[in-house]
Amino acid sequence: MDSKDYLKDISEIKDLMNKSSRFISLSGLSGILAGTYALIGAAIAYFLVLRYSNGILTLNGWVFRSCILTLALVGVLSVLTGFLLTTRKAKKQGAKIWDNTSKRLVFNFLIPLVVGGLYILIILSQGKYGQSGGLMLIFYGLSLVNASKYSIGDIRYLGYIQIVLGLIGAWKPGYGYWLWVLGFGIMHIVYGTWMHFKYDRK
Repeated sequence: MDSKDYLKDISEIKDLMNKSSRFISLSGLSGILAGTYALIGAAIAYFLVLRYSNGILTLNGWVFRSCILTLALVGVLSVLTGFLLTTRKAKKQGAKIWDNTSKRLVFNFLIPLVVGGLYILIILSQGKYGQSGGLMLIFYGLSLVNASKYSIGDIRYLGYIQIVLGLIGAWKPGYGYWLWVLGFGIMHIVYGTWMHFKYDRK
């Protein structure tokens, strides 16, 4: 057995170890669609605030409740789309969709996300919503970074970008909406496209 055979065996062992410790069936297309949903939701919210609230969002108005509902729908659609496309990809790869690795992925992703969501709800109930957009980006970015060790490591880069955008939003609250659009919308589309051509097309 020559050195080429040894290198091939080592590469195959490395791939098997990677597959056993990381959930690698995430779909790039789901990222593209999640970004698209976010842009559509942001456009709807922008229209509602501009058209019916004179560009000013108040916590006790129907426009605010409509924006929250739109945001919730974006989240639900994104999760459902991600689940369906990832399940389809896992079946094609002959991988399990729900094993110890995917459980760890979901658990580590949800910890910062749930904590962040509760914190944002608390400050909204106190009438402080100026930094909510930035905080969403920060906690979502932390969720991605925290979950990246159990999935395709590249998602941590998206997490870093979200955190930076969120910090800018916390520093400049007046730009929170546009940073939210950039982070959840455009960056998801860019990242999803990159992941699709890097992994899904293989």
